[in-house]
Order: sequence, then structure tokens, then C-alpha cells
Amino acid sequence: MIDYHLHLWKHGSAATEPKLADLAAYVASAASRGVRQVAITEHLFRFRQADFLRGWWEGADPLLAGEASSYWEAHQGADLDRYVEVCLKAKERGLPVLVGLEVDYYTGRMAEVDRLLRGYPLDLVVGSVHWLGAWMFDNVDSAPSMAEWARHDPAEVWDAYIQAVGDLVASGVADVVGHPDLVKVTGDAGPASEDQLEALASILAANHVVAEVSSAGWRKPVAEQYPSWRLLQLLADREVPVVLASDSHGPELAGDRNVDLVRMVRQAGYRQCATFEGRIRGASFLPEVAM
Repeated sequence: MIDYHLHLWKHGSAATEPKLADLAAYVASAASRGVRQVAITEHLFRFRQADFLRGWWEGADPLLAGEASSYWEAHQGADLDRYVEVCLKAKERGLPVLVGLEVDYYTGRMAEVDRLLRGYPLDLVVGSVHWLGAWMFDNVDSAPSMAEWARHDPAEVWDAYIQAVGDLVASGVADVVGHPDLVKVTGDAGPASEDQLEALASILAANHVVAEVSSAGWRKPVAEQYPSWRLLQLLADREVPVVLASDSHGPELAGDRNVDLVRMVRQAGYRQCATFEGRIRGASFLPEVAM
């Protein structure tokens, strides 16, 4: 089993320099839940090398732009070269670790992001949509972000999110789409329509990317895994490959509910999950688990 979405630092804290002991702790915790390979996929915005993206929020609503700026400042601090170096050293020492990043969608800036990433020996890139414009719709600790939900029609939010996912995968930056229906996170968006879910599944299929199946949603207000059962069925119908993930921001949740994820994807018809090395996709058979 695998967990292909792990973070070294918690939300709300500045990034620090990673250590081999940090990665070993994730591996040990994941192994205790039957996970045999992990991918460290820290947010790109945590690193000083991504600072050229600073200000992408300019021109947005001043309150939301201020929130975006403050969030950026609060989370930066690490060096991407050092991060990759430590992950590679962990691999050299036999730890089952992949070198990855989680990359947000930045309107009009993805070609620049791609040029940066091509300079690093990454195993995979998880692409995610956390922002609609300068609105970080899943930042449940931000009063302005949460208040923004009341200003939007839920169906229009879904449409905007699906469009952003489409633009993200069309850029070619992402190997995996993280938490594919993240916009449901607070419950304010309500359920997507069948047409919207069909559109989202078709976008992933047409762009030949992998969908992440994540236990993180069970720990959020929506209290549902990503993707929803219906979206997972639609992805399976279109033969979109999947990876399993916890989106943990600490070793204590590495591999969280991985067996439940395996059970779910097998029920949807999957018998393999995708694997990666050097951004080349492979596959591994899913274990049988009690239904």
C-alpha cells in the first residue's frame, strides 16, 4: 500500500529545514498501518525558490488579497534544494520515500512553475486547486475566507473549481490531481450535479492524469473522503488511475485509514493503483482486504 501525499510542516507554521529523522518518522508511522511506500509532497509555496510567484493575488478583492499575502508570508522559509537533497539521501539509505511536491494552480503562471520544477529530480507532482482567484476556499481558520461562501452561488463555485482543475491539468504540470473534489471541504458548496461530476471526471481522463483518493476529507467538516463515491465511480468508468493518500501534516496520521481507501477503490472496480518514479507512471496491485 502507498501514501502519496504527506507534508512535513503543519498549516499555520513557517517551514523549517527538513531532517532525515523527520522522514524516518513518517515512514515508521505509515508502516504501522501497512503502508510500504510514501511520497513527501510539501507545498511549493513553502520554499524560497517559489518566491517569484509572490503577488499573484494582486488585483483581487483587497481583503482576500491581504489574506493571501499573510498566508504566503506565514508559511515560507525552507530551501527547495535542501528539501530535495534530504529526500534523496533518505532514498539512498533505503527508506521507501519518493521526492514530490504539491503545487497549487496559479492563473497564468503555470509555465513558470513548470520551468522551475523541471530543474529538480522529482518522482511526482501533485497538482491541487486551493484558490479561486485570491479566495482560499478551504482555509477554515480564516474568517474572511469562510465569509466568502455566503457571497457565491454553490453551483457557480463548482463550475469555477472545475474550470480551474481543467486549466491546471492542461498545463501539464501535475502528475496527480490532489483531493479532486476539494471544493466540497466545508460543506458550503453542497453536492455537485451529475453533469458537473461527469465534467470533472472527463477532464482528468482526457488529460491522462492520476486521481488522488484521500482520507483527508474524513477529517474535514464535509466528513467524506476525496473523491466522493459517485465521482470515484465515474473515474473508474473512464479508467482514470488512482493513488492513495492521507494528506497528513504530521507523522501521526501518515497512512491514515489506508485500508478503508483500499476497500473503497476495490469496490469501485480498481485492482491496481498508480506508482511513480522519476515522474514515470507505473502500477502496483492493490491488496485484498475484508469488505
